[in-house]
Amino acid sequence: MRDFHLPGRSAVFATNGMCATSHPLAARTAVRILEDGGNAVDAAIAAAALLGICEPHMTGLGGDCFVLLKPAGSEDIIALNGSGRAPMALRAADMRAKGHLAVPLGGPEAVTIPGAVDAFCRLSADWGKIGLAASLAPAIQYAQEGVPVAPRTAFDWSINQATLQGASRDFFLLNGKPPAVGQIFRHPRQADLLKKIAQQGRAAFYEGEVAEDMVSSLNAFGGCHTLDDFAHCSSNYTDPISGTYKGTELVEHPPNGQGATAILLANILAQFDLAAMDPFGAQRTHIEAEATKLAYDARDRFVADADYTARLDHMVAPETATALAGLIDPKSVMSISQHMAGSAHKDTVYISVVDKDRMAVSLIYSIFKAFGSGLCSSKYGVLFHNRGTGFTLEDGHPNEAAGGKRPMHTIIPSMLRKGGKVTMPFGVMGGAYQANGHVRFLTNMVDFELNPQNAIDAPRSFAEGNTLNIERGYRDNVVQDLVDLGHQVAVPNAPIGGAQAILIDNKNGVLLGASDARKDGAAIGY
Repeated sequence: MRDFHLPGRSAVFATNGMCATSHPLAARTAVRILEDGGNAVDAAIAAAALLGICEPHMTGLGGDCFVLLKPAGSEDIIALNGSGRAPMALRAADMRAKGHLAVPLGGPEAVTIPGAVDAFCRLSADWGKIGLAASLAPAIQYAQEGVPVAPRTAFDWSINQATLQGASRDFFLLNGKPPAVGQIFRHPRQADLLKKIAQQGRAAFYEGEVAEDMVSSLNAFGGCHTLDDFAHCSSNYTDPISGTYKGTELVEHPPNGQGATAILLANILAQFDLAAMDPFGAQRTHIEAEATKLAYDARDRFVADADYTARLDHMVAPETATALAGLIDPKSVMSISQHMAGSAHKDTVYISVVDKDRMAVSLIYSIFKAFGSGLCSSKYGVLFHNRGTGFTLEDGHPNEAAGGKRPMHTIIPSMLRKGGKVTMPFGVMGGAYQANGHVRFLTNMVDFELNPQNAIDAPRSFAEGNTLNIERGYRDNVVQDLVDLGHQVAVPNAPIGGAQAILIDNKNGVLLGASDARKDGAAIGY
């Protein structure tokens, strides 16, 4: 139990249904959908569409998503890959010839075909109850009427406004400036687009007038995108991957996401007695940092489009983790280079929903860097993600940029399962941090018996290459101990990521929701 003398937030308890996400309006909208007879899929789509208005720097229709779904009456988990592919004409060799060492963050080369809209349409048709139009109705209303800008959103908007280019400055700035806390942000052209999707489905986005707007805008920026690239965009179902940490199964999305990285990291940490360590002390932080370096190095070598990923079985095999754990020195820091220097971005939304029938949805939805590429379509104001920067330009690498390929993704939804039953849909935002964040959350609960809210609230660290980012929640003596071990410690400008979770208490028939105070959001139930 938390100390009620100190600032904090209690977990939220309910019996019928719940949503935890990064903006209160989106969480409330999802719960209203549940109350009105929709299921967890309907509610998750409604929240996701609205978050594109509430947090447009984080997500939007020009982005990608990944989903894990537990159907009602089943403990199986289904995965849906809603990430798009590179335009067929994209070539890494062309970028290398121009002198690029990585895919340009703010260029059309970084814009892969947005896959989220196709995924929402497929989810609604296959698993929803109330239809796509009903799920999109709240976002249409809020896009037209506007939403008050929340504090964390205003902070992010202000520090990232320079990313916006051309027409995107007209759509996403107010009189040339980022909106302040409490100002109303509207996007009526997005309302028009959402109406089209509600009426016509995916064709409204990937064909016809809207697709022409996106393609002509990207071509004007110098892109090689075609109408055929958009028309052929398709999400697909796949099988989740998993690993077991001390009796709890960690279920992740397979490549092209980095879920295998989380499983490898958990397997490495299982070789150490974390429970005997101070949960927020230097020893646990050091071991986790060293294990993270090794797991992420493997990610950057092997993870790519599912058709190109190398040695996935090797990554998740326990013996691989045992061998890597043997490289960790508890008393010194290893130096390691990271191939994917452009992957450390922290702009994503995550939605967890459970309904009265215990259908559970774990959905993550992103435009990657803050405001994505900074480029948007001229007519409908579709802000394009820059997920293509997840590719490498290294010749012959499994994740080398090429037409028709999906890039390595940092966004990963997750679920926990114990004793054969799904116990929690959860996710941790924060770009590259997400795999580390999943395992930190897991070990906070398993090794230190923290409840989900306390596990989220706890201070975070993240080893990015040879820099160890430390939140201000760590004690000064712990930071000094880490420096003495040899870590290059830095305090990041913004907190590390965000998280949402819903614990399914099958014994008591109760849902426990947790939402990260690092964001503006909430867990709301009924």
